Amino acid sequence: MMIDVSDNLDFMQGFPDEKFQLVATSPPYNIGKEYEEDLSLDSYVESQAEVISEAVRLLSPTGSICWQVGNYVHKGAILPLDILLFPIFSAHGLQLRNRIVWHYGHGLHASRRFSGRYETILWFTKSDDYEFNLDPIRVPSKYPGKKHFKGPKKGELSGNPLGKNPSDIWDIPNVKANHVEKTGHPCQYPVGLIERLVLSMTSPGDDVLDPYMGAGSTLIAAEKNGRNGYGCDTDASYVEIARQR
Repeated sequence: MMIDVSDNLDFMQGFPDEKFQLVATSPPYNIGKEYEEDLSLDSYVESQAEVISEAVRLLSPTGSICWQVGNYVHKGAILPLDILLFPIFSAHGLQLRNRIVWHYGHGLHASRRFSGRYETILWFTKSDDYEFNLDPIRVPSKYPGKKHFKGPKKGELSGNPLGKNPSDIWDIPNVKANHVEKTGHPCQYPVGLIERLVLSMTSPGDDVLDPYMGAGSTLIAAEKNGRNGYGCDTDASYVEIARQR
């Protein structure tokens, strides 16, 4: 594991081209959290473009970039950040494989619109020859013993014995006050969320990068599954939390 208190561009520029099999992160949403700069929307997009450009340079030809974001909110109106950022990835020639919806059960309650209970993960690859391992992330089938009832396979199991594809809608609890993983970071995401990306898009021994590391969930998911985690954050207190975790 390699973690540092550092500006992410400085950190990323220290690595050679195509080093990482997976770049997975959740950048700030520019909504006034304590760890964010207060940027205009144009400046925010420009700063994201710089980091994304470095991420593309560092990505293996068979690798994946996963950008987990929510909404930019201003005066009660929302702007989905994945829509705003998609053209940046597309301009680099990356291909969108899934727009994964992360559904969670708890969040802020709204009074003048429906309460938000999901965020998204944009999964991009650099080429058509990308790594994807479905078996490690299969989930239990709804009818695990279901069999073909006619035809040449009559009586045989109709589904994969390891379970089914988890689909592009993931129902995973977010990290709130009573969550077992909760630290001092205000917008921490669960290890289980990023672990599904690590297991499906990398192999043991691969390098995984999170340029907005926060409390270190990406690196924990990497290290617990035999991958090498790299990450940085400008807030020394969050880096220390990651080290302790």
